[in-house]
Amino acid sequence: MKYRTDQETTQQVAQKTGQQTGQTGQTGPQPGDRAVQQAVHQPGHGDIPRAVVLMLLASACVAGTTLLAKALGTGALGPALHPLQISQGRFLFAFLTFGSAALILRPHLQKPALALHLSRSAAGWGGVSLMFAAAAFIPLADATAISFLNPVFGMMLAVPFLGERVGPLRWSAAGMALLGALILLRPTPGSFQPAALLALGAALLMGVELIFIKKLSGREAPFQILLINNAIGLGLASAAAFFVWAAPNPAQWGALMGIGGLMAAAQTCFIHAIRRADASFISPLFYTTLVWAALYDRVIFDTRLELTSWLGAGIILAGAAFMAWRETRSKRRAGHQMDATATDTSTETRR
Repeated sequence: MKYRTDQETTQQVAQKTGQQTGQTGQTGPQPGDRAVQQAVHQPGHGDIPRAVVLMLLASACVAGTTLLAKALGTGALGPALHPLQISQGRFLFAFLTFGSAALILRPHLQKPALALHLSRSAAGWGGVSLMFAAAAFIPLADATAISFLNPVFGMMLAVPFLGERVGPLRWSAAGMALLGALILLRPTPGSFQPAALLALGAALLMGVELIFIKKLSGREAPFQILLINNAIGLGLASAAAFFVWAAPNPAQWGALMGIGGLMAAAQTCFIHAIRRADASFISPLFYTTLVWAALYDRVIFDTRLELTSWLGAGIILAGAAFMAWRETRSKRRAGHQMDATATDTSTETRR
């Protein structure tokens, strides 16, 4: 799931530039640092095909986590497991993956901002749990499309909590995405999907998580953030799953392991894809998660999407993609302005 892989990119860019993020949560190159601007804003030479493959793999892995969650939650692999237990498995095996990597790589760890980590992890764990619950009741494509509303909620929350300014075009895109969600909810007495509200709640919590991600950006290394997030998430998930835990059978253990491993692989592939190509070019490919989810659901569960599902998903993707494009364009323009200012200052100094 979200689904959090695109959010980790902010920390990568912040670490690369060495810039500390302010209250607005925006990161970017230091004035006059052309090498950094080229690394962040321009595609890597000869790496675009590899970046495309990595991004497609990331989206396929994320869709795979919801597929396995649906199999566990619907009883396809044995007695149905509670979403809270599935969420615990996701954090357990993701933490084991990153923990093992930490033992091998021995990265330098700094003092963490525990309050921010705890808030971020709580929101993320809640979002994951609701998403896994939704996957058991509605088509995977519907749940995935609704989850793409998380940047919309993040944008809305950034206005009061981070003091960010949002222009009319981005508000229009947000309204378009919310309209798509309303279509997927099917708000008529005969076709309303209450379970879709679970996916909507998941997107809202992931939007809250995005606020804390922005506050953490640039303060700590990406690997440390991932390691701490999965450690805290495991603690929260284990406490909640204690009351509903049931012994999984071997197939269910394998699926739980697969969820954690796929999520760790998705995060890794996403970060490496962003490193190799311009974010404005490569990031929209992550929306192919919707295609993977629909394909998995069709092949494994023989779920056929209605025209309403395709219409609502298409509107959500259009709104979310436009917001991502505007955000990238705004950051690129700000970077060019900073570089021009630094160049003028340097010229005046020489005189």
